Amino acid sequence: MAERRMKITTDNVEVVVGLNDTTTADRIWLALPIESTGSTWGDEIYFRTPVQDATRDAKEVVDAGDVAYWPPGQAICLFWGPTPASQTPDEIRPASAVNVVGKIEGDPKVLGRVRSGSNVRVERA
Repeated sequence: MAERRMKITTDNVEVVVGLNDTTTADRIWLALPIESTGSTWGDEIYFRTPVQDATRDAKEVVDAGDVAYWPPGQAICLFWGPTPASQTPDEIRPASAVNVVGKIEGDPKVLGRVRSGSNVRVERA
């Protein structure tokens, strides 16, 4: 499949995400555009989506800049640093296993400016 990118905008912050070639990423791509309300949890932003997908190739620990789908919350998660579940200062641990669907292009730490309750828009880039 051709390279797919999506733009996520919230709180005057915009990031572009390159999507992986996975079933979960396909479902997110087909659901775009998505509008939601974001919540923060440590150095993570997550927001509910209309996408329903099972856990596949789940990861318990992710990297800074990873974008993942969290099946229990039907949510997209953007990670840039430790979460309350992290066991060391340099570990990024989601609340439970996630399907990594893509990677933020550029510095994901700009997401640190986003506040819980912010409107989030996800569209094709």
